[in-house]
Amino acid sequence: MRQRLSLTVRLTILFSLSSAVVLLGLGVLIWLAMERHFANEDFVVLGDNIRLIERVANETPVDHLPARLRELVEHHRGFVARVQTAQGKTLFATRDFDFRPAESVTNEELISEGTFVWQQEAKHYRGMRAEVPVLGAGTLKVVVGMDTEIHAHFMHAFRRSLAFYTMLAAFASGLLGWWAARRGLAPLRMMASRAKDVTANRLDARMPVAAVPVEMADLAATLNAMLERLQNDFQRLSEFSSDLAHELRTPITNLMTQTHVVLAQPRDAAKYRDVLTSNAEEFQRLGRMVSDMLYLAKMEHGITLPNEESIDIADEVQALFDFYDALAEDKGVNLQLHGNARITGDRLMVRRALSNLLSNALRYTAEGRQIMVSVREQGTTAMIVVENEGEEIRPDLLPYIFDRFYRADKSRARLDSDSVGLGLSITKAIVVAHGGNIAASSSDGRTRFTMTFPHGRIGLT
Repeated sequence: MRQRLSLTVRLTILFSLSSAVVLLGLGVLIWLAMERHFANEDFVVLGDNIRLIERVANETPVDHLPARLRELVEHHRGFVARVQTAQGKTLFATRDFDFRPAESVTNEELISEGTFVWQQEAKHYRGMRAEVPVLGAGTLKVVVGMDTEIHAHFMHAFRRSLAFYTMLAAFASGLLGWWAARRGLAPLRMMASRAKDVTANRLDARMPVAAVPVEMADLAATLNAMLERLQNDFQRLSEFSSDLAHELRTPITNLMTQTHVVLAQPRDAAKYRDVLTSNAEEFQRLGRMVSDMLYLAKMEHGITLPNEESIDIADEVQALFDFYDALAEDKGVNLQLHGNARITGDRLMVRRALSNLLSNALRYTAEGRQIMVSVREQGTTAMIVVENEGEEIRPDLLPYIFDRFYRADKSRARLDSDSVGLGLSITKAIVVAHGGNIAASSSDGRTRFTMTFPHGRIGLT
């Protein structure tokens, strides 16, 4: 697999190429501007020479004109000229120079009025032609030209200098770009170093949001939020594993102890039957615990896909009252229902949440007291309040009562209780799955659980 270039190398190459392109573009613009400047200067000089020839022709007799023109032209290096009369007689022409290529330039090839360029014997010339009026002699046809070799030498040297300085500037830009990229990406390397230090035992590491540039602050904040979630989830998982081991240890220890005791010596059939009955109860408790844990895992991870339907809360509560009526009568607890509301959700899940709250209320309601379920619609939500009279829950314990395996009173984990500490956790998961929330409060001898569900169709997880 081809090795990928690092971001620093990519930025260095980009800086170098950008500098080279900018300098080359600037050099081309300067070169074109210089070419135009030299051309304009040459044509201005040629025009001045034609006007000078015109003045000399008007001031000098025709017989002396060739000698006077020779003196005028030959001291200009690289300058050529030819002067003819209107009848085609040549009064002056630069020696050993062929003007036929200049004469072959057509009017369509002229750059502007009377100006043109031509190539002759590997040399380039800029030329100008005009008809000069002479007093008493009609007009003269004048063709003048200038060798551009001196300009060509200068432009050639300029191109070499441009190429050299472009490469030098690209190299210098590459070095500066590498330094800037290394310095600019230092926060990323620092964040990567911090990320390497994150392990299962070190989830408290955080990215330095204030120490990185603004462009990386959002990334650092997002990573910190992710680490915060991971730390909380890992802590919950660790606590859950510890609680699960603790909860499973008691029934398993009971099973092993009773089994070893019974096997230690021969027993009669009645004793074996009693032990097996006790073991069956422990197995039933273990099975219920495993079933509740699987149900809770499905709810929290969106595996369960409940059916949505319109639910009459009063009907569901009344059905549960009928189910718990015998138990409530034995404890002398009065069950009351007030109000009604409709929500959309999964009927079995909602009934299970209500059943968990009623079962919990019956377990801790004092004899002769009452349990009241109030249902009402409030704005865009339906509110269900399950309230019982009995021992209060301390305020410092309320934030934890929805945690898995949590019991406000550790002494309640007794053998005659069928609770495994997952009922309220399952209730909360069901309410959250329906897009609602649940809260608990306890004061004045009353404990209240308030569930809030949205009206209408909801997106269940």
